[in-house]
Amino acid sequence: MESILTSIKKLLGIAEEYKHFDADLIIDINTAFSVLTQLGVGPSDGFSIKDDSAVWSDFISGNSRIEMVKSYIHLKVKLLFDPPLNSAVIESINRMISELEWRINVAVDPGEDQS
Repeated sequence: MESILTSIKKLLGIAEEYKHFDADLIIDINTAFSVLTQLGVGPSDGFSIKDDSAVWSDFISGNSRIEMVKSYIHLKVKLLFDPPLNSAVIESINRMISELEWRINVAVDPGEDQS
């Protein structure tokens, strides 16, 4: 099982043992989880992490259709924690976030033909 905090740190290029930014990252990760809750993803009462003990399966619960939330949270945290200096890169990341929001929303929406 992979820790949510540890995997986000890895994607941001931060060593797992370097704990200096953990509090900042946890706040940003929880912000992304709050957005996902508003999109109807995850537990209805929300989800948050407190440390590196929370793992992805705590949130995804075996639903492979929403594995993309890992990329989504990484991109949201990247923009909050360490935004690129280049505006073209920021715009590209924002487009990727928008597409992932749409795709995640489609993945969790049961549609009209399901009960």
